[in-house]
Amino acid sequence: MTRDTPSTLPGDLRPRTRLVHAGTTRSQYDETSEALYMTSGYVYGSAEEAEAAFAQEGSRYVYSRFRNPTVAMFEDRMADYEGAERAWSTASGMAAVFAALLCQLQAGDRVVAPHALFGSCLHIVKNILPRYGIETTLVDGTDAAQWRHALSRPAKVVLLETPSNPMLDVVDIPLVAELAHAAGARLVVDNVFATPVLQKPLELGADVVVYSATKHIDGQGRCLAGVVLGDAGFADQIGPFLRHTGPVLSPFNAWLLLKGLETLELRVEAQTRAAQEIAEFLETHPRIRRTAYPGLPSHPQYAIARAQMTAGGPLVAFDLDGGKTEAFATLNGLRVIRISNNLGDAKSLLTHPATTTHQRLTEEERARVGISPGSLRLSVGLEHPADLIADLDRALASF
Repeated sequence: MTRDTPSTLPGDLRPRTRLVHAGTTRSQYDETSEALYMTSGYVYGSAEEAEAAFAQEGSRYVYSRFRNPTVAMFEDRMADYEGAERAWSTASGMAAVFAALLCQLQAGDRVVAPHALFGSCLHIVKNILPRYGIETTLVDGTDAAQWRHALSRPAKVVLLETPSNPMLDVVDIPLVAELAHAAGARLVVDNVFATPVLQKPLELGADVVVYSATKHIDGQGRCLAGVVLGDAGFADQIGPFLRHTGPVLSPFNAWLLLKGLETLELRVEAQTRAAQEIAEFLETHPRIRRTAYPGLPSHPQYAIARAQMTAGGPLVAFDLDGGKTEAFATLNGLRVIRISNNLGDAKSLLTHPATTTHQRLTEEERARVGISPGSLRLSVGLEHPADLIADLDRALASF
């Protein structure tokens, strides 16, 4: 077998080229596309070979819950693009978040996180971790003073997402990283909304990055997956956790993700350009009370976004004055944009967070993170931006 590893590829290749080639393993047939190894187990030429394989962990593939050639290609390519030493894949984005937290926590530890988290992440922090004797502290992620206060005493892990889901708050990663490290904590950043194309948390001071690869990394709504990235030292914690708890990524989904990575930059850059146009349109629309987009100067954390992101990203959030009634009328008036709670697809998707992704939060919790009855979150796809703007304009004029 031959392999296009980071060490064998020319060192001056640009990131977009490495997204196509890095980490590729070829079989004896020298296939062009990455090989799909749909197998649960592997055989040995002798009993001695089997014994050696288990004694020298990692020396060869022994079971696909531990390692699989197609999955390894995806992990290696992700690590190469992210600038991480290692990557570990999971069956979903939430499995990645849960593993990144639980592998390093025990009773008596403390976790600090912002209120503005994806609903399932908030559920883990607020409801699951305390069951195991883990203390949790929630802060306003945009308030530096609250971060300083929360991290003025020891903590084990800090978890944040930036931009946040769904209202696109931007958290100052270098500031929180400095405070987290001073408190003895490891910083875990959920980078889904920015994608690895537009933001590199490890370069900004984070220790671990997590993704729902279901979103822009796949990019076409085909599969569920997650990935965790960090340094080789983190392997001692997350490696055994994943091996023994088993949230394994299937080889077929890993193969789909490899195909998604080949076009990741092209898609995200096009979606981001369109999102900027759409955000500028929405900001001036008479029915829109507020438009939240990190690429707009009106965004409260615009300066921070410009410092740590290369562009505003492929998602836009906005509020309608008429609350749920107008939000639903807008959704029901669409002809091109689809109603869906997913994001990162080639198709544009619009959702009403208060009744979908963040439905189980209390009204007070939703208000705290800026979700109103009139809030909508748009994931911009690959359609022509003029068609998307026309669709939104028509829907907003339908009531």
